Amino acid sequence: MVDNSAVTPGTITVHDAHLRNLRHVTVEAPRNALVAVTGVSGSGKSSLAFGTIHGEAQRRYLESVAPFARRLIAGAVDPKVARIDGLPPTVALEQNRTGGGARSTVGTFSTVSNSVRLLYSRCGAYPAELRDRVGRLDSDHFSPNTAAGMCPTCQGTGTVHAPTETSMVPDASLSIDDGAIAAWPGAWLGKNFHDILVTLGYRTDLPWRELDQEDRDWILFTGEKPVVTVHPVRGAHQVQRTYEGTWRSVSTYLQETLAATNSESTRTRVLSFMDHAQCPSCAGRRLIADALQVTWRGLPVDALNALSLAELRDLLRPPGTGLGGGTSTHTAHAADAAAEAERLLLDQLSPTVDAAIDLGLGHLSLDRAASTLSAGEMQRLRLASQLHSGLFGVVYVLDEPSAGLHPTERTAVRELMDRFLAAGNSVILVEHDMALVTGADHVIDVGPGAGELGGEILWSGPVEGLAMQDTPTGRALAASFPVLKDTPRDASETVRVTSTERTLDVDTTLGLGHFTAVTGISGSGKSTLVSQVLPDVLADAGLRTLLITQQPIGRTPRSTLATYTGLFDRVRKLFAQTEEAQARQWSVSRFSYNVTEGRCPTCNGEGTIEVELVFLPGSYTTCPDCQGARYNAETLEITWHGYTVADILDLTVAEAQEVFADEPQIAAALQALHAVGLDYLRLGQGAPELSGGEAQRIKLATELQRSGRTRRKTPTVHLFDEPTTGLHPADVDLLITELHRLVDAGDTVVVVEHDLRVIAQADRVIDLGPGAGTDGGRIIADGTPAQIAVSDTATGRALAAVSR
Repeated sequence: MVDNSAVTPGTITVHDAHLRNLRHVTVEAPRNALVAVTGVSGSGKSSLAFGTIHGEAQRRYLESVAPFARRLIAGAVDPKVARIDGLPPTVALEQNRTGGGARSTVGTFSTVSNSVRLLYSRCGAYPAELRDRVGRLDSDHFSPNTAAGMCPTCQGTGTVHAPTETSMVPDASLSIDDGAIAAWPGAWLGKNFHDILVTLGYRTDLPWRELDQEDRDWILFTGEKPVVTVHPVRGAHQVQRTYEGTWRSVSTYLQETLAATNSESTRTRVLSFMDHAQCPSCAGRRLIADALQVTWRGLPVDALNALSLAELRDLLRPPGTGLGGGTSTHTAHAADAAAEAERLLLDQLSPTVDAAIDLGLGHLSLDRAASTLSAGEMQRLRLASQLHSGLFGVVYVLDEPSAGLHPTERTAVRELMDRFLAAGNSVILVEHDMALVTGADHVIDVGPGAGELGGEILWSGPVEGLAMQDTPTGRALAASFPVLKDTPRDASETVRVTSTERTLDVDTTLGLGHFTAVTGISGSGKSTLVSQVLPDVLADAGLRTLLITQQPIGRTPRSTLATYTGLFDRVRKLFAQTEEAQARQWSVSRFSYNVTEGRCPTCNGEGTIEVELVFLPGSYTTCPDCQGARYNAETLEITWHGYTVADILDLTVAEAQEVFADEPQIAAALQALHAVGLDYLRLGQGAPELSGGEAQRIKLATELQRSGRTRRKTPTVHLFDEPTTGLHPADVDLLITELHRLVDAGDTVVVVEHDLRVIAQADRVIDLGPGAGTDGGRIIADGTPAQIAVSDTATGRALAAVSR
């Protein structure tokens, strides 16, 4: 039901939105207000808020680019909406782990580092010798990511990498034929290096240790690059072709690859075959020596960047005695100028740091790698950095800013949104946290189901009206809180857990056969305990462990539901076993969209073409040749039970369950997906199209299927890091049911969790704290949910508040 009785001027009106699963919907939302968009995972919330509303604002902006560029972009930025009235410019802050390159840090990502570098440049205390020699350093000199500032020996990384004989050849008892040179690449290039060595006359059949040291050194370290004619030895049925091969030593290959690659996986592999040591020039501090001599309030810039944000906030407060960075040799005029510069820079720095701390990020340091942050931490950093953007009259579109936050920390999210509103902006919030939804001025509920079962506007109006509707969100708003569990299951046995890793200081036991929730405020050590400590402890105890983290299942359309779960391997075998495929001598690889022979040459098997946009994220548009099928026409001539391989990828999980009812291996994977509520997803759905909740449940279903719990004899310990991230309360109920089934079957479940409904139904709660970072890491409460609710901890108070 859509309530249009109170339409007022100053609204955003969406007409005929039909992006993805949206069913030609028309809906209004007030401006200068907090509007929550709700619905089950996959219902179309993000399609409406981000794809349609933000997408249309983005499209309008792109109309200003040159016509030839607009033609390239038009297909990629298509919000599929008739029109939107009253739409201001938008700023989208999505759940996204991408935080820049390998050098991106909390400081660079939040732009706080820019102000810090200026602070050291303009207000730092310079030794007299340095000031006499260079005057004042530019801000770039205080960054390890610029040519001016980075240590020239380690290129600003703080670490030097050097291939050694041991790192490249870890097992000297093997011959080259048997794989002694582990650092060589796989596939053709590795065979090429091998064949060149044979052509040059080197023995490849002897154990590595029996080769002359001179020969070993030449193979590994020579700078020579001889070119030889290679006569490769391959399989009996393969065509033998001679070619000119150029030799590169193993260390040369590694160093050249490391310098040239843009692939993080390739970089990681190459570095695994090198020894690593602290840079001798900068002692791991990453900067040039001149920059490290400058201090502000007694600290060089690398020491300031290593402080937690909470510690940094204390440092930024006025010391009360003159300038922290000035020198006595300054003239009065210079001192005044430096004082004014410091004041301006601190006025710019402090609000962002304060907001980040209020949003539960006080444990982070400016030099913390962005790649180690959760999606929720990343988005909250974006929120904090927006405070001083000076924007007015824009719409902030936010994707679950409550993700990763303890219930007691979520009030800071609402306060921050109030500041956006007070500055003359509007906020559209895609959210599952009913506490935040309840505080919205207007709610748009999308559903009723997910995928093709969703895409309708079920309610648009005040929250009070939605609470009376028979929709998943309406029922969630009206639902009573579950009774706090006070009688746990009996543990089959216990495993002792002790650790002082990072900020942890714990000594406890883990009960097997229990459902245990690990709780605490952001940064209290929960993920360290569950994702880093427990896997090693459980492995030492000889227990089978499965860890599901918040890492995405893929970043491009090549990663799909079918490939990630592994069921597509069996599907391809079925097609390869058809009479027509065998007559053509096509193998399983022919039916992979990652292999040249079978895939569409235009999109290289992705089904979409990526269009890169200057200053904006890249977008995908359907391949004009295969129309998203991924395969070339010849491959699609083969059918299995009347379906082409592209047809199979287009099936939903529910449809596929009927098609593959007689294929046990595929049916098991599909049943696991069904159990976590993903019937509506298509097998070929690409990773970029999946919501955060969908990705989490795909990982859960995959692990459930791989564990083969109905056939397994050995109980398993399942470790989850915030499995409810991105899930609607209705989806959380499905998840809780599935987790309890695991425990009832004899397994153990341990979850890092902030969702109070999950915590309330656990057998045991381990509450960490009391603070974040160095102020956390200790067990401050331990017991059943009912026992935790009477403890004086953040989690206890939150449980007590909702269970009254």
